[in-house]
Amino acid sequence: MTLTSTVASTPADLAPVLDRSAAAAVALRSIPDDVRAGWLEAIADAIDAAREELVEIARRETHIAEVRLVGEVARTTGQLRLLAGVVREGSYLEAILDDAAPEATPPRPDLRRMLVPLGTVANFSASNFPFAFSVAGGDTAAALAAGCPVVVKAHSGHLELSHRTAEVVSEALAAAGAPEGTFALVEGRETGTALVAHPVVKAGSFTGSVNGGRALFDIASSRPDPIPFYGELGSVNPVVVTPGASAARAAELAEGLVGSFTMGSGQLCTKPGIVFVPAGSDIPSLAAAAVGEPVPAKLLTDSIDGAFTGGWAELGEIEGLTRLVDSTVGPEGGVTPGLAHAPIATFLSEPRLREELFGPATLLVSYDSLEQVFAAFDLLEGSLTGTIHAEPGEDIADLVSVVSERVGRLLFAGWPTGVAVTWSQHHGGPWPATTSLHTSVGATSLRRFLRPLVYQSAPETVLPPALRDGNPLGIPRRVNGVLELP
Repeated sequence: MTLTSTVASTPADLAPVLDRSAAAAVALRSIPDDVRAGWLEAIADAIDAAREELVEIARRETHIAEVRLVGEVARTTGQLRLLAGVVREGSYLEAILDDAAPEATPPRPDLRRMLVPLGTVANFSASNFPFAFSVAGGDTAAALAAGCPVVVKAHSGHLELSHRTAEVVSEALAAAGAPEGTFALVEGRETGTALVAHPVVKAGSFTGSVNGGRALFDIASSRPDPIPFYGELGSVNPVVVTPGASAARAAELAEGLVGSFTMGSGQLCTKPGIVFVPAGSDIPSLAAAAVGEPVPAKLLTDSIDGAFTGGWAELGEIEGLTRLVDSTVGPEGGVTPGLAHAPIATFLSEPRLREELFGPATLLVSYDSLEQVFAAFDLLEGSLTGTIHAEPGEDIADLVSVVSERVGRLLFAGWPTGVAVTWSQHHGGPWPATTSLHTSVGATSLRRFLRPLVYQSAPETVLPPALRDGNPLGIPRRVNGVLELP
């Protein structure tokens, strides 16, 4: 499996790539889970071995600091290994067996249900995570773990890295014995559009802008055979600081906020973009002081840089808004962080303040009562995260109820930047944070690329091992309503 046989750079190049992918989808249905788990581990080992080379390419292309890139490689290989363990453990299959019961009303046949792979997945790489949400990132890992071939559309912001990572992945899969077509790389906007529309593709995954994701989502939905499209599109990740928390630890919260919204030059999907603080709080002034005089940092791409500087300039035109720290462009390019402040009345009346500004800036909103915060949340769209900073003894039950309606992960300590890759993690949220109810991070991310299949009164010889009598795989199963653990 060589890279030259797996790359397509124009829509016309897609046909042979997807022919191989369709053949691989058939072959993968009979590959044992343990073998497929080994492929994930082989990819992880190969990426770790090539880490220095890959990090250097990523540093040149993305302007991301080396220390963060090294950590991102570790996260990428860690999630590959986590999902290998998920596959071996077996509960992801949701195997359920109900014995025949002819005496029941109505009579019940023998029914055996499990999840099976959808088929070829089109995965669109993200700009802001060149490893963890890119060629060998979480979506690719989840799809392969589920038993689906993957065709990755490379991001234009790090093409050299995408090509080299694809070489590493392809070589690792070939050495591990994976069928040709299990993995492929394509590039180009028109190629990506054609990919989502192609009948071989059975699901899509995307991390990026609302406009780009919505366009692909509409293509996926309007096909003659609509497919699921799992997009992560935009998120302001609101934070609420209660009066008690502001009074007790304003300095700590101000420092934590600045560290969070400037992390990765504000280009993380979980950046806290809107922070509600009590009127009269010291947090705005303390946060402004904590920003200090940072060195300008280059953003990921010229288009992201232009959108950020233009958006920041537009905020300055809003009556009632104050720029506590003005974002500026450095003499050699790059931008410094920006910190803005507005009263709640301005926030409620100005829709532009409720939109995501991707980059190193955040908005502080002063409120007089939590009822005003509730009104603000009625106007907010969905986010990946929401954060509440409160003190023991404060009644926050209503606040929890309001915030939880708008987010996929609710924090009560710390800041939302940083997403642990675990069994329980959920990285998703109401529209436009994501287009679905599923997570793109953690053990249950596989569920996006699986569908239920029931075998009724099937001969033992045609049943997959997960549904056969005696539980030959030794996996968790529910039998006649009772959960049975190996």
